[in-house]
Amino acid sequence: MRKKFIQQTLPWLLPLLLLVSWQISSSLELISTKLFPSPTTVLSSTWGLIVTGELAYHMQASLSRAFIGTVIGGGIGFILGMVNGLSNASFRLLDTTIQMIRNIPHLALVPLVIVWFGIDEGAKIFLVALGVMFPIYINTFHGIRTVDPGYIEMGKMYGLKGWQLFKEILLPGALPSIFVGIRYALGVMWLTLIVAETIATNEGVGYLAMNAREFMQTDIIIITILLYALFGKLADLLARWGERRALRWHPNYSRQA
Repeated sequence: MRKKFIQQTLPWLLPLLLLVSWQISSSLELISTKLFPSPTTVLSSTWGLIVTGELAYHMQASLSRAFIGTVIGGGIGFILGMVNGLSNASFRLLDTTIQMIRNIPHLALVPLVIVWFGIDEGAKIFLVALGVMFPIYINTFHGIRTVDPGYIEMGKMYGLKGWQLFKEILLPGALPSIFVGIRYALGVMWLTLIVAETIATNEGVGYLAMNAREFMQTDIIIITILLYALFGKLADLLARWGERRALRWHPNYSRQA
């Protein structure tokens, strides 16, 4: 029991030490509180945003964009990875084009995206979807292509073919790689969302940060940075939970569980 408690609390030790050091530095005025306000000031400002409902409003907008963009981009990347992984003809037809597009920095497309979609939600969701799509595509394709041929042959010997072979052999074998792609894509998603929300808008955590910058509200800016860090951590925890659930049959993941 004690060992389990230590294992669960150890990852939070360094963040806690940084928080305490930050508070002490602010209290002793080792750093300027105007440029870097203390944790208590940030906490007080956070409470103010919560009470007014402003924080929930902007969080809802950002989470909605992140979710829709991830579902669209992740779905497209997953389907393309599966199709190209299973079909050599599709791979030869599509992969070169996908790789050419992948190597274009998607954030460099912001001016063009504004011309295409304007400054509405479509532009932000498109950028998030584009950023998410390629990590999931690459890892899904890699997962399908690296499934042990021996397992495929064994499945065929037991009469599996078509959908049954895919469901019982190919997809489970590709899942570890797919989840790596999902976790990487979630990081790209938040990075893209930060930039996307600097496009003219009146809602979202990114807008909150940009508006705070105009009025030199460093406490609000720090709140938005911490929110993105929290979102990223929660998204990664969710992906890891799904990974453990889906891969309970895998010896490495069963030992972790």
